[in-house]
Amino acid sequence: MKTRWWILLLSILFVLFGLLTLFFFLPRAQAHSAEIWSEGKLLQTVSLHQEQSFVVEGSRGSNTVTVKDGKISVTEASCPDHYCMKRGECDSGPDIICLPNQLVIKFTNENELDATAG
Repeated sequence: MKTRWWILLLSILFVLFGLLTLFFFLPRAQAHSAEIWSEGKLLQTVSLHQEQSFVVEGSRGSNTVTVKDGKISVTEASCPDHYCMKRGECDSGPDIICLPNQLVIKFTNENELDATAG
């Protein structure tokens, strides 16, 4: 009886982890814009359809952000690990984060509702 209980419990856990894995790794819809946050403050919202490059200066360092071909990336960074640069060109998915320089790039869509809009 105890063996059946453990088999059932492990089976449920494997199915749950499988569903969570699918949820996190399935491709998401391409974002239309991205919010550039530095040190907890929203600096600007950029369209991913307009090619541009700019430098985000913070008190701890700087990052060069480039928008090209509908994707955004950090092309230069003064941080020691360059993890933000290793993300490459992205058009959706998890935020691009440079922890040492306190830079966050969040993907947004035009049709998303703001929580404060009600």
